[in-house]
Amino acid sequence: MSNIAILGLPFDRHASYMQGSALAPDAIRQQLHCGSANYYTELGFDFQDPRIVDKGNWLIERYEDIEAGVAALLSQGYRVLSLGGDHSVTYPVLKAYAKHFPVVHILHIDAHGDLYEVYEGNPYSHACPFARIMEAGLAQRLVQVGIRTLNPHQRDQIARFGVETIEMKDFYDTPLPKFTAPVYLSLDLDALDPAFAPGVSHHEPGGLTTRDVLRLIHAINVPIIGADIVELNPHRDVSFQTAALAAKFLKEIGGKMIANG
Repeated sequence: MSNIAILGLPFDRHASYMQGSALAPDAIRQQLHCGSANYYTELGFDFQDPRIVDKGNWLIERYEDIEAGVAALLSQGYRVLSLGGDHSVTYPVLKAYAKHFPVVHILHIDAHGDLYEVYEGNPYSHACPFARIMEAGLAQRLVQVGIRTLNPHQRDQIARFGVETIEMKDFYDTPLPKFTAPVYLSLDLDALDPAFAPGVSHHEPGGLTTRDVLRLIHAINVPIIGADIVELNPHRDVSFQTAALAAKFLKEIGGKMIANG
């Protein structure tokens, strides 16, 4: 697969605290194309490359529709770079991926583990996607970075699924993760400290900087088979700051997907 499809997933019905992330795909595109910056990445890739195609937003009437939209693009030979949406979209995205890739490692950048067995009575909450992914065997390795909200239940889930978790308190003393198999990257914008990303529903101080996240993206040393950027909430954004940040990450991830083959 050589081409990359950008797909908007305007879904926030499994958000637990505040809706609004369904508006994120269009907000990110607006900042990507607003003219305040050019289309080049820090590694010299032109994001206007014809190998990257924006497929617009997928019409989502039911949660299950997300898997179908991603599966259709994978069947056409695309790798998918999804714009959420709340983080619950990652589970159906990975269900589609598992049918095309026998081995998947996940790099999950987030303030939260999102490993709850059930959250507020909803097993498909945006607090639960990685529990669903791991129990279904959709990935063989899960590496989480930036986590700073673990409770006893989530620590039990980490042990249950063999998750490799780099908590934020240990981040600056821990080597960046390395991979030996194709990676799926899931980037929740609340991984960043609210000073860098105010436009998210769940502010969690003490997080990553923009440069920290860029280092994580640039350090990926294997093919990136897919990615998502989730949890931007335009209702809480300040001067489009977080949408611009998401557009920056979109370019850098897309460039790495092309560069890594």
